Amino acid sequence: MTEQLRVLVVSHAHPSISLGGAEIASYNLHKGLNTLPGVQSVYLARAGHPIPRHGTTALMSLRRSSDEILFHADEYDHFYLSNNNTDEIRRDLLRFVGDLNPHVVHFHHVLGLGLEALYAIREALPDTAILVTFHEFLSICHNHGQMVKAGSAKLCNEASPIDCHGCFPDIPPARFLKRERFVRGMLELADGFVSPSMFLARKYAEWGLDPEKLSVIENGIFIDGVTPPRELTGPKPRRGRFAYFGQMTPFKGVDVLIDAVSRVPEDVWGEDSRLMIFGGNLEKQPRDFQDRMEKLIEDAGSRVRFYGAYQNSEMPRLMQSVDWVVMPSVWWENSPIVIQEALHHRRPIICSNIGGMAEKVRDGEDGLHFRVRSAEDLADRFTEVLSDQTIWERLHQTIRQPTNHIECAEAHLELYERLLKSTRNQPINVTTNADIVLSQAS
Repeated sequence: MTEQLRVLVVSHAHPSISLGGAEIASYNLHKGLNTLPGVQSVYLARAGHPIPRHGTTALMSLRRSSDEILFHADEYDHFYLSNNNTDEIRRDLLRFVGDLNPHVVHFHHVLGLGLEALYAIREALPDTAILVTFHEFLSICHNHGQMVKAGSAKLCNEASPIDCHGCFPDIPPARFLKRERFVRGMLELADGFVSPSMFLARKYAEWGLDPEKLSVIENGIFIDGVTPPRELTGPKPRRGRFAYFGQMTPFKGVDVLIDAVSRVPEDVWGEDSRLMIFGGNLEKQPRDFQDRMEKLIEDAGSRVRFYGAYQNSEMPRLMQSVDWVVMPSVWWENSPIVIQEALHHRRPIICSNIGGMAEKVRDGEDGLHFRVRSAEDLADRFTEVLSDQTIWERLHQTIRQPTNHIECAEAHLELYERLLKSTRNQPINVTTNADIVLSQAS
């Protein structure tokens, strides 16, 4: 007799409330799992200020679907990735998890919820397989999980209490050591870890996690239809529309991008080329970064146009006016959803030559690389593609297809089954299409 596999996917936010890459990735996995025969996925997302609680319990209904639940948590310690309100974890979270009795609990983040949630579930459900997906280096790096040196913005290759104290002089090395031991000790309670990129997995293995417990599975995207190439008009049409999608933060390298645009010779850039920026939150960035951006924007003049923030659902329409997608991040990145969206719509990508970007974008096949933080090298790439239109056509033909949400779910299901076989005496036999046909026939 078969048993339905119950999976609880845990996210630090719901994509209807916070539209970030990790939220979208976890939600797409949830949706993908529920398309598979014999699998039931429930989605639990953390909610916090300014969203009010509905009552005395931390559990809240989203009123969208019975398999999507919110857990209100507002007492989070960013340094230790810890939740100070363990009473509600024991009372509300464990009651919900106990009623569901999942075979698998898959954390896509502990932000807001805290590592105590992982500990409590491990203690309450010792036979349940627990996984953690990493979306950045938050467990390793206190600087927003970016592994970039605070102040200098130089790339960081490895963390240590002394190095971290150098970034944050007000925090003594002993406290960083305590953080490392606490975070790693809690993570080691998990049965497995998932990384969407090989680069990120290697960094966590170097940090000290068991490489045997690390699996690389790409996030899956859920997009209907492919936007055709932009229709070219005019006597000498060119593929000269470059687009940036993302937040206007120092880590994203948007200042490098605008600087590079200004460096392209006038006779190459011409009047038909344009950099289109879809993003916001510049006003929330440090003052010195805002000042630098204002000067760069002034120098770039009409070459740059700003279209403001966008919703993920708008991407197919926005892609209609785009030839190239540019990702100039100055931190390592992992598996940016913008890259997957560009691949899906067959828009070549120009990106920094480091980390997850260099891994996901094959130089000369899916797009072109430039030397990270080098506005001059990026300007050379602009000059190259504006001077030779055959480059776009060639890359457009060789772009690979990204992983979709069902393929992602199938890869995760294989991992779940493998972990359950090693943690339970009797492995779960997931219902297959054949099982459904047989049951209907009987």
